[in-house]
Amino acid sequence: MGNDYFTKKLEPIKVTKQKPISQLLKEMSNTAYQGRKLGEAVDVWENMLKEKDLVIALGFAGSMSTAGQWTVINWLMENHFIDVLISTGANVSEDIVDAMGLGYWQGNHVVNDEELLNADVNRYYDVFGKETDYREMEDLVTDYVMTCDQNYQYTSAEFLHGLGQYLNKKNIPAITAVAAANGIPVFSPAMVDSAYGETFLLAKNKGHHVHIDSVKEFDQFVQIGTKTKEVGVIYVGGGVPKDITQLIAISVSPMTEDQGVKGRQGGLRKSIQEYYYPHKYAIQITTDSPQWGGLSGCTLEEAISWGKINNQAGTRAVCYCDATIALPLIAHALAERVPEKRKGPDMSWIFKDIPKP
Repeated sequence: MGNDYFTKKLEPIKVTKQKPISQLLKEMSNTAYQGRKLGEAVDVWENMLKEKDLVIALGFAGSMSTAGQWTVINWLMENHFIDVLISTGANVSEDIVDAMGLGYWQGNHVVNDEELLNADVNRYYDVFGKETDYREMEDLVTDYVMTCDQNYQYTSAEFLHGLGQYLNKKNIPAITAVAAANGIPVFSPAMVDSAYGETFLLAKNKGHHVHIDSVKEFDQFVQIGTKTKEVGVIYVGGGVPKDITQLIAISVSPMTEDQGVKGRQGGLRKSIQEYYYPHKYAIQITTDSPQWGGLSGCTLEEAISWGKINNQAGTRAVCYCDATIALPLIAHALAERVPEKRKGPDMSWIFKDIPKP
């Protein structure tokens, strides 16, 4: 029995010149602590890419675009290493500032913030941005909002797809633009909690009212779970993007009136006859811890009790690490290991009813 604890030996890392990132992370997966978890995350993501009938959803929380991560997301979409993006409004609005050529500046977290306020400088920890640039971005988005059909009930994915098309015509390669060009839906369930809320008000002041239907959006989003055999998820942070993506696994039951999804193998809660379809693969990159009870720190193991995550060994990885460290390393490792562009599922059904401006 004791020998069962000694089946795989830890292998110390040997430093060599010109070692590929993918090789380094493979070696890290044979060590310990969060270095091991980072290496395991690459392995899990690579296994997702090998699946034939799998939707890969990426939850993108926080304000990562101001930290230069939006171009990593663009690369993942261009190569179809993700099929659906679920983002905070900040990540898919603040990236537009950079994509417009205005940009952000390396600053300092030890600074007089009152002086920054008086100089119209916004601080994102150690990043500085101009308030005038932020407003220029809002004015651009407002111009798009003015083209939206006032009689149509948009989901965030429909609204952001149209915005992406609008930005592509202006050669502004923001996240929504690259997503639209590659047929990838971008959902932002709490999008008004960002610059988008202000653009809706700016358009309203001009007499133009845009309607975002959150119920229609949730119905549209959960349908993803009825049109695929399996789902794999990656969570950069937590919050709303993580929570709503977890619901794909269980909300298909009320959608189908507890009849289940044909062609999918899941489980059944016997006490209420409710079907659930755990995500086959799951990766989480977070700096939050679970003992405070918040979702951003909630372990993937806890999600097993809800029927949201698969219990199979080797299909999940949680890495406690700053996403600005983990995400670029994982993406570069995947670029080396998976050189060919993946053919993702057809998600065009999400955009089929959008009215043309």
